[in-house]
Amino acid sequence: MRLGYCTITWGGVVGDPVGVTSVKNLFYRVNGSMEQAISDIAAEGFEGVEMFDGNVNDYADRPDDLRNALDTAGVQLVSVYTGANFIYDEIRVDELSRIERAADLAAQFGAEALVVGGGAQRAAGIRPSDYDRLGVALDEVCEIAEARGLHACYHPHLTTIVENPEQLDLLMARSRIGFCPDTAHLMAGGGDPAALIRRYPERVRHVHLKDFIPAPFGFHPLGHGNVDFDDVISALKEVGYDRWLMVELDSYEGDPREAARISRAELTRLLG
Repeated sequence: MRLGYCTITWGGVVGDPVGVTSVKNLFYRVNGSMEQAISDIAAEGFEGVEMFDGNVNDYADRPDDLRNALDTAGVQLVSVYTGANFIYDEIRVDELSRIERAADLAAQFGAEALVVGGGAQRAAGIRPSDYDRLGVALDEVCEIAEARGLHACYHPHLTTIVENPEQLDLLMARSRIGFCPDTAHLMAGGGDPAALIRRYPERVRHVHLKDFIPAPFGFHPLGHGNVDFDDVISALKEVGYDRWLMVELDSYEGDPREAARISRAELTRLLG
């Protein structure tokens, strides 16, 4: 297992405002400097980075700038994160067009994985058929990724229709997409991250690690919350996982590089 870090901590997750009225342009984005993030991540001993689709899209017209930042730091772009509502048939074509754009860029810059979140919660509540629609859309995401030499995986997330273990089961039965367990989101949704890894041993294709404290609610660097990472790592070894471990910390009150240093030290302990 190789170690990577997500650039989200350098500014936190935001979205393109134009996406409110034009869903085809609704990219995820981090407001901070990606060059600084890449440099800091490498300096703390990580080998790879994950970026949001919007930040990678910023380099579409100047690809050498991103390649130079990665090469200078000595890290690789491992994965690109994207997402969509997926349950509304009328806009799915536009959403998938944007995901195609993300996959094109991921492949252009040598990434391995396309990480996808989503599945909107309706104002009137979840309909059982929403899981069918989500499953169909995610299978289309798989085809988009595979056509570009990428593997696609789904990231369960709070505020979507896949928050808890029962909802994850509903989705996994309806799609062939890979599973990207996020230790904090799974725990916040009432699940045991290690147990869910063991439940889907052949579907785990990417991993997001962050720690979690329920009260006061917060995501934290590894080793600073309630997630049993010893069991998580044991579960990953048991299922034969040999891909990337990506630390994905949404925000940090101090220097984001300090957060990376804390999590890197905990990973050193965990992996011996």
